[in-house]
Amino acid sequence: MLLHFEVSMRQACQTVNLSRSSFSYTHKPPDDEQVVMELSDLVEKHPSIGFWKCFYRLRRKGYGWNHKRVYRVYTQMKLNIRRRARKRLPARVKQALFQPEKPNQVWSLDFVTDSLWDGTRFRILNVIDDFNREVLAMETDTTLPSLRVIRVLDRIKDFRGTPEMIRIDNGPEFISNKLDQWSKQNNVELAFIQPGKPTQNAYIERLNGSLRTELLNAYVFKNLKEVRQQAQQWQHDYNQNRPHEALNNKTPRQVLEEFY
Repeated sequence: MLLHFEVSMRQACQTVNLSRSSFSYTHKPPDDEQVVMELSDLVEKHPSIGFWKCFYRLRRKGYGWNHKRVYRVYTQMKLNIRRRARKRLPARVKQALFQPEKPNQVWSLDFVTDSLWDGTRFRILNVIDDFNREVLAMETDTTLPSLRVIRVLDRIKDFRGTPEMIRIDNGPEFISNKLDQWSKQNNVELAFIQPGKPTQNAYIERLNGSLRTELLNAYVFKNLKEVRQQAQQWQHDYNQNRPHEALNNKTPRQVLEEFY
């Protein structure tokens, strides 16, 4: 009517019995950005909760959105589809790397991985005393779960005692409840480095580099027996004969003997 008969908007609306406000109305999609942000934050912190838990948490935070609007956004974000919770590590506080002043003050643990001639993968668990860089154990096998780590620590405890602190990364063998229980029973603090920060465990990283260059990359191993034999010889030479610049060109054993 407006185009063909060139009547005014008022006359056209009266003719078809339509209010001018309805004719002029333009749908504006709701601004759901705040709802999306709040829902994203909730499911990130609490991945197992459902819609109604989310809704009442939002109400407790003071938001007055009704459940229909929240559920519409909830489904648009596909949060109504069953989601798998991601395992997350607790926050790791940065632990400054310091030089211990006595033996058994800080030990460091870490794994090195390599393969045999036939492609079989194996791992070596290295344990050192940060005070004099002495290698306390080199445990070799195809798998080294947390119980095996505890067994190695108990073996060291028989001849060396226990440390005040053990510095480790966030590997599954180290974050297990079994190792946590062992540390509490033996009054040992577990100091976890931050993920992706290997320099926070620099002493054993330096050892791992030497081990790979001088042993793992230098020999071809046909079986685990050969690896264990060579590792034992390398450990003895490292502790007894190898001078360290960080120790004023003394050997780890020499530093230990001078301390006592």
